[in-house]
Amino acid sequence: MKKVVAIPTDGKNVSEHFGHCPLFYLFTVEGNQITEKEFVENPGHQPGVLPRFLNEQGVNCILAGGMGTRAIGLFKENDIKVVIGVKGPLDQVVEQYLNGNLETEGNICDH
Repeated sequence: MKKVVAIPTDGKNVSEHFGHCPLFYLFTVEGNQITEKEFVENPGHQPGVLPRFLNEQGVNCILAGGMGTRAIGLFKENDIKVVIGVKGPLDQVVEQYLNGNLETEGNICDH
């Protein structure tokens, strides 16, 4: 099954606040292998923009540091699974995700 995963980032690490990251790292996984990967610029932090934007990119899973409950709800409405409490270097996070041992710490933004 093909899955497109998005990680908010500064280019090296998972961004702590989802909406204010400069970039998203998108990678496509089929089985346990990455078949495509790219960085895309954040189109802006406005209510409802990012769920539509990432949905248009084919994203169906987000690995993020922190995200508000309203944003999580908007992503769920767009059939995008959200995993929060993720932090660390991109390579490490992707490797943990692919191996099924991604470590998370509960982190929901309250603003």
